[in-house]
Amino acid sequence: MTLEIIPFVLGPVRTNAYLIADSVSGDAAVIDPAWDGHIILVDAKKRGWRIAHLWYTHAHFDHIGGAGAIADGLNPLPIVALHPGDHDLWKAAGGGPMFGFNIDPGPEPTIDFTQGQILHLGDNSIEVRCTPGHTPGHVVLYCAAQKICFCGDLIFAGSVGRTDLPGSSWDALVDSIQTQVYTLPDDTRLLSGHGPESTVGQEKTSNPFVQA
Repeated sequence: MTLEIIPFVLGPVRTNAYLIADSVSGDAAVIDPAWDGHIILVDAKKRGWRIAHLWYTHAHFDHIGGAGAIADGLNPLPIVALHPGDHDLWKAAGGGPMFGFNIDPGPEPTIDFTQGQILHLGDNSIEVRCTPGHTPGHVVLYCAAQKICFCGDLIFAGSVGRTDLPGSSWDALVDSIQTQVYTLPDDTRLLSGHGPESTVGQEKTSNPFVQA
């Protein structure tokens, strides 16, 4: 299995977007195409990768703001996947207008994420884990073979996602972290939506907000 990961820090709140690909087949996906989608698209084309999927951990505007530009540069359009719990948020442009941002949300999601669903990228398998709290339809994407979890805005290095936004829940967020993240192997890398990466073991022992 040959999963390559190219991180980007994009947009007004410095959101982490991840271009991932099976380097053998060139099949690629973008996890949370945060902003400036043309930058991601140029990088993929430079590497000879074909972006066929857009996978959203959740639908806040700073995680989908680059989707329109990516889709505009692709034919056929990428397949978009999102948990149905965040469909209304997506339809509301990710809540961007609340903060003065009007984005192009890109193609409508056509794949509904479900708990335990397995995504395929070349020979790589990625498990969907439903993790409500920051938003009702938040998910994390876990690649066991690579010991990597793309955790969106659920948990950060030394912090956790906001729960003061519409549809968020502190109790749900804590439960999601404890049952869906802290149960992963300690050496699993946590690639979050903002800030530096961490590991499950590091957060279990030092995260001041949620204890293991």
